[in-house]
Amino acid sequence: MKRIVLLLILLPILDLYILIKASQTMGFGVTVVLIILTGIAGYYLAKTEGKLVIRSINSAMSQGNIPGNEILIGLSILVGGFLLLLPGIVTDIVGITMVLPGTRNFYKEYFKEKIEKLINKGYTKIMIRW
Repeated sequence: MKRIVLLLILLPILDLYILIKASQTMGFGVTVVLIILTGIAGYYLAKTEGKLVIRSINSAMSQGNIPGNEILIGLSILVGGFLLLLPGIVTDIVGITMVLPGTRNFYKEYFKEKIEKLINKGYTKIMIRW
């Protein structure tokens, strides 16, 4: 949890720095348009890929199978879509790689490993403490 908080503090600072540098290089207007376009593209990409995953989950369930991989892929798309909606270059790059079919398997496997480690440690549910 401490890593997530640290990431949530440092990532916006890094994104802000890169956006300032991009604005100085390309101009303010171009940078704003780029941010808006990646947000719109991310929304539609996540929506389209998310619908495909839901169809895959429904298909697996209709055949009597438990949709394990499909749920992990859905988690990757959900997080990636959220990152694409946030303004910033770093979040956009990570978000795109989480949503695109060719690269999201890395994140699916990462989530799977983390969940397996939690299960092996005896955790049976995820608790979020504020």
